[in-house]
Amino acid sequence: MTIEEAQQSVDNWIKTYGVRYFGELTNLAILTEEVGELARIMVRTYGEQSFKENDLSKNMADEMADILWVLLCIANQTGVDLTKAFEANMEKKTLRDKVRHINNKKLN
Repeated sequence: MTIEEAQQSVDNWIKTYGVRYFGELTNLAILTEEVGELARIMVRTYGEQSFKENDLSKNMADEMADILWVLLCIANQTGVDLTKAFEANMEKKTLRDKVRHINNKKLN
């Protein structure tokens, strides 16, 4: 599935099952919440904290997909073509950082 297809799939789902998009600020809050849920799993998986009983049912891939879902919603409702935005971002990063990381002694 392309990014464009994902945006269209989310839009179709919202129009079929979701009644309407939540407001942009509500979706921003939901995005923040979803990132927090991923952070909770990450810190318990790779950090020093241990899992609590109610954390055991959480799934990292599912939390990442939740983040993507909300990001796609926000892109749709604000008129952002994420394919074009991502391509432009990759070009920006390449131009800016093409030798920066290679020459970073901390990474070698």
